[in-house]
Amino acid sequence: MLKAAGITLAGVLVLSAAGAGWVYWHLNDNIKSVDINSALGDDRPAKAVSAPSASASAAPLPSGAVNILVLGSDSRSGTANATLGGGDSSGARSDTAMVVHIDEGRAEATVVSIPRDTLVTRPSCPTSAGGATSVAYDAMFNSAYSVGGPVCAVKTVESLTDVRMDHYIEIDFSGFAKLVDALGGVTVTTDQNIDDDKSHLHLKAGTHHLGGTQALALARTRHGIGDGSDLGRIGLQQKLVKALLEQMASTSLLTDPTKLYKVADAVTGSLTTDTGLDSLGELMKLGQSLKSLSSDKVKTITMPVVTAPSNPNRVVADEPEASDLWASLK
Repeated sequence: MLKAAGITLAGVLVLSAAGAGWVYWHLNDNIKSVDINSALGDDRPAKAVSAPSASASAAPLPSGAVNILVLGSDSRSGTANATLGGGDSSGARSDTAMVVHIDEGRAEATVVSIPRDTLVTRPSCPTSAGGATSVAYDAMFNSAYSVGGPVCAVKTVESLTDVRMDHYIEIDFSGFAKLVDALGGVTVTTDQNIDDDKSHLHLKAGTHHLGGTQALALARTRHGIGDGSDLGRIGLQQKLVKALLEQMASTSLLTDPTKLYKVADAVTGSLTTDTGLDSLGELMKLGQSLKSLSSDKVKTITMPVVTAPSNPNRVVADEPEASDLWASLK
């Protein structure tokens, strides 16, 4: 997703330089942002210290390690999201949470999924009205987004992991489906039959080329696989991450302006970011810095968990394995 955003937007900048400045304005205006750094202040894990760039360029591309919280949510209202199963603005939830750690040099990455059913201590979070939420014990992980939006989601992840989130990226239901369609679909292999009436997905085991609606259903399905828990769904979501990277690499966007625009419009129109990534220029710089990152260099794992003692339908971090994993990403 990160690489797709930056590389496609780089192409759009080429188009705008050729006279289509309205394209740049439209796509830049698509992006929504939240000032997470100001909201959270200094009471956060320390930033990672990276070695200085050896480049002699006046403005070298960033090459240091970076951690990005990526959420898939149903937070936006509208007909498209409602049709796809999204919630309204008063019932926002984070259905997918991944911490993307990009290594120093930006040629390798680790994507860690956090099960939404994980019980955590949700910290006190600032509210838009100037107050703060109460600390909550044994709270569902995805409740952080519900009570405090992106700011509380970031603070809860940092509290759980003790790892600083350098950036935040959120994509909504309809935007994800549009992105997959703009790329021409994605190819995914499933290891078992999927029969889930809730997500409206019915697939035989094997390899399938999925359009946007089916790909979104695959990302959301949980009742038609395994034991019906969130852990089975996470495995499918991780397959989709790899499939998106592979589809991006195989698609000649820079030689197809129409497809390029559709992808860029889908990406920017579905994003909410932190203020450090809320422009085409910043997204382009991020994407260009990932030019050496291929799908086979992306490791996908799930935070180690065990069944929660208080609830057989919930999980908690499995220690010390979980803490060891997070420490390796600092």
